[in-house]
Amino acid sequence: MINNLKQLNDLRKAMGSLKDLNIDDNLDPTSMLQSLGIDIEKIEDSFMQDFNKKLEVRYSYDSDNPEPMYHYDTDSGFDLRSNETHTLDPGETVLIPTGLKIDIPRRYEIQVRPKSGLAIKKGLTVLNTPGTVDQGYTGEIKVIVINLSRKIQTIAVGDKIAQAVLCPVIQGGEIELKKVSNIEDKDRSDNGFGSTGN
Repeated sequence: MINNLKQLNDLRKAMGSLKDLNIDDNLDPTSMLQSLGIDIEKIEDSFMQDFNKKLEVRYSYDSDNPEPMYHYDTDSGFDLRSNETHTLDPGETVLIPTGLKIDIPRRYEIQVRPKSGLAIKKGLTVLNTPGTVDQGYTGEIKVIVINLSRKIQTIAVGDKIAQAVLCPVIQGGEIELKKVSNIEDKDRSDNGFGSTGN
C-alpha cells in the first residue's frame, strides 16, 4: 500500500506539472500519462493485488475455548469468549478475561462491541461501548460486562460475551493538534442533539 501511495503522489506531481509541459491537448488521459512515463496498468495491478490481499493479524490464546474466527466472509467481527465463570447481580459489573492477546497492525485498533443475542436473552452488555484496544497494547483483552436485567445472570467459561472488530484509524503520531482562536461555522454550526428532528 505504501508503494501505491508513493505512485499516487508521483502521479499527482506529474499531473501538476502538465501545464509546464508541451503536451498535445487532444491526447486521451492514458496516452498523456504514458507520455510522462507512468504505467497505468502497473499501478492498477498493484492496487488490485493489495486490495485482494488478506491482512494478517497474529494472536496468542491462553484458553481452552474455541479459537477466534470469522464465521462468515461478510462478518465484521469475531466472538470474544469468557475465560472464567461469573455470576452477576442486577446492576453489577465485572471485568472478564478472554485469554486473547492480539498483535494489532499499524493504523488499526480493535473495537470491543456487545453481542445482540446476549443483550436480548440475558440483559448483559459491554459497559464501555465500543471499548478501544490500541495498536500499542499487547496485553490480554478483557471485557467489562454489566447486568442490566432484573435477575441474577451467570456467564460460564466459553460463553460469547462480546465481539472484536478490527477497524482502521488515524493514529496520534500522524496527527498534529493545532490550537486556533476560533473554529469557523459549518452547515450545522453548533446545532447538536435533536437538531435534525425526531
